[in-house]
Amino acid sequence: MERHGGFCEDHDGTGSRGTRQQDDLNRCNLPQSASHGLEPAVKKRGRGRLIGRTKGGMNTKLHAVTDAIGRPIRFFMTAGQVSDYTGARALVESLPSADWLLRDRGYDADWFREALADKGITPCIPGRKSRDKPVKYDKHRYKRRNRIEIMFGRLKDWRRIATRYDRCPKVFLSAIALAATILFWL
Repeated sequence: MERHGGFCEDHDGTGSRGTRQQDDLNRCNLPQSASHGLEPAVKKRGRGRLIGRTKGGMNTKLHAVTDAIGRPIRFFMTAGQVSDYTGARALVESLPSADWLLRDRGYDADWFREALADKGITPCIPGRKSRDKPVKYDKHRYKRRNRIEIMFGRLKDWRRIATRYDRCPKVFLSAIALAATILFWL
């Protein structure tokens, strides 16, 4: 099958071999679909597969809100190359009431700190290296952030989560929620 030419039925019912320009003018080709053309026949809704290309290969980021002892409360997933700000923006409105919020340098943004202050939450986020003025944070309290890393490590003990068998993000997030429920809440 050629890419530029196609078989097209003329107005008189006989078949003729057309060029790409003729095909574009009279639109006798079949509708474009995912398997035959360059664009899908039906537009997909949603955010896609949420698998992004990073230095280490294909990757997905999982953003989590945990309680004081490291049990997960909420999850949000983004593609690997997406900034942490996107996950922060998605989770900031649904944060539970808390005194402190521990995050790593990737979440250091003035708007995020202001949003936390509006909710009455004190941020414990170290400043980025590129920040002009250094930001003060409680270093002793920040050492407790390892509980969050331990939570992610325990989730990755499940092979399905560590290797992301699922292409669909809803199914993958469901597997994460199931694993988190069994590991931390039962």
